[in-house]
Amino acid sequence: MNEEIIRKYAGLMKELELTGLEISENDTKIRLERGAQGTFVAEAPVAVQTAAAAPEQKQAKAGFDEVLSPMVGVFYEAPAENADPFVKKGDKVKKGDTLCIIEAMKLMNEVTAEQDGTIQEICVKNGETVEYGTVLFLIGE
Repeated sequence: MNEEIIRKYAGLMKELELTGLEISENDTKIRLERGAQGTFVAEAPVAVQTAAAAPEQKQAKAGFDEVLSPMVGVFYEAPAENADPFVKKGDKVKKGDTLCIIEAMKLMNEVTAEQDGTIQEICVKNGETVEYGTVLFLIGE
């Protein structure tokens, strides 16, 4: 990834007022973050995990698959303040079912199940701020 592309992403972050952005390209991954005073910090590129390594990592969690936050934002378990949560511990879900909402920059982003399974654990609390990659749910058989 060259400097010109990184500068383009940094400009996009500033325009959209994003605090963080992660880009994966081929075998390279880079994460850009804006500091408190608007300065940019770039983490060094790292090799992306191969597909073969991912199943071993998931097996280490006693057979549960992790649902990770795709962005920085506020976790909401329900579509409205007084509504029932999308899912509860023990609920069976199918691929594509809505699990929660992450609010980022006043936009509501649905997080959906990537597979069928049962909610084994809800790892964050309603209204909690989550970071990119935070474990939101554990799903198992």
